[in-house]
Amino acid sequence: MEFSPPQRVLVVGAGAVGLSCAWFLQEHGADVAVLDRSGVGAGASWGNAGYVAPAMVAPLPDPALLREGVRSLLTPGSPVSVSGRVSAAMLAFLAGFTRNSTGARWRRGMAALARLGQLSIPAFDDLVAGGVEADVHEGVVRIGFTEGEDTAGLEQEFAAARDAGQPVSYWTSPGHVRPFSRRVKQVVHLEGQRFVAPGAFLDALAGSVRKRGGEIVDGARVRSVGFGPRGLQIDTWSGAPYRGDAVVLATGPWLPELARPLGVRAPVQAGRGYSCSVRLADPLAAPAYLPGVRVALTPYGDRARVAGTMEIADRDAPFDRRRLDAILRSIHPLIEGADWADVRDPWVGARPLTSDGLPLIGSTKLEGVHVAGGHGMWGLTLGPATGKLLARQIMTGTDLPELAPFHPLRRG
Repeated sequence: MEFSPPQRVLVVGAGAVGLSCAWFLQEHGADVAVLDRSGVGAGASWGNAGYVAPAMVAPLPDPALLREGVRSLLTPGSPVSVSGRVSAAMLAFLAGFTRNSTGARWRRGMAALARLGQLSIPAFDDLVAGGVEADVHEGVVRIGFTEGEDTAGLEQEFAAARDAGQPVSYWTSPGHVRPFSRRVKQVVHLEGQRFVAPGAFLDALAGSVRKRGGEIVDGARVRSVGFGPRGLQIDTWSGAPYRGDAVVLATGPWLPELARPLGVRAPVQAGRGYSCSVRLADPLAAPAYLPGVRVALTPYGDRARVAGTMEIADRDAPFDRRRLDAILRSIHPLIEGADWADVRDPWVGARPLTSDGLPLIGSTKLEGVHVAGGHGMWGLTLGPATGKLLARQIMTGTDLPELAPFHPLRRG
């Protein structure tokens, strides 16, 4: 049967991944409508660190993290911890996470993510060249280590990314390098990466989708996806159904609600991240990262955005100020010239985690319905590359080898 590309595609989710899918679908000539339960960037996309750092992308489940043990997961102030009621779905996720925290699976995951990461910065370049009026800055990511901390784990990740074809260039220096204090004894300078202000970037991307004829519908709470009397349709909790020739589900941690009935069984768990902004005596010029406490800093206007923690919790749990305070306490002695009395822009967002650390990208068992989600901490970095590849796969009807490791019908 001759393939006929879809003319109208409905995208559910207006975060970095969903908007990127919509934009690149438009590049192939599709008419798109983006539906979101809240609005543009209302989930994890808005308040994250803004890194576009493919060289740092790695699967979250790894033997080193698992060695930190259950005690760390159950300690509220830990960089990675479980919070609130432990549900059956959370237990399934944690069991899969443990199963995937082996060296062999981590290396396979790194190889798959590196192939996707190779396309990350070029995909951002495509967006800007195509009219997305966003500032995508080049910058060296400074990664700081205190006395007793070892760079070997980071360099192992870089080596695995290189082996998979991902360009990685870095050099090391002793401290002290701003914004780090003298307690940071060694700094790895990772070259060739980018960063953005996430909110401004998403606004620009949404604006470009609209300018090219796309529709973005805020407050559209989707109830189900399936076939109606006139083909594929999306039913919402209010209003008439939306109809299209294809559908992309990019709903982050809410993905199981719509995708599980379509054969997507891999657990997707919310890993909530917190951020705020502080003023530094010397303005931050490029991203900085402290792997010992898993906290990132990025230029944010005349301030620095501070982002961190991985709180495995209910996706809709309320903001917990204690988590943000724990992040700030962890970096007090490590950052120089910060005004800790001037903390603004507190935020929490739920990242979609999969138990094997790989996103879910591709077709479901329902013809014409596709998934793009589960990117964890790397939805912004990998969103445009995901959108570019999935749009090509949808509009050409050809399965792409780059997306094979991320098939959403895998066990996870």
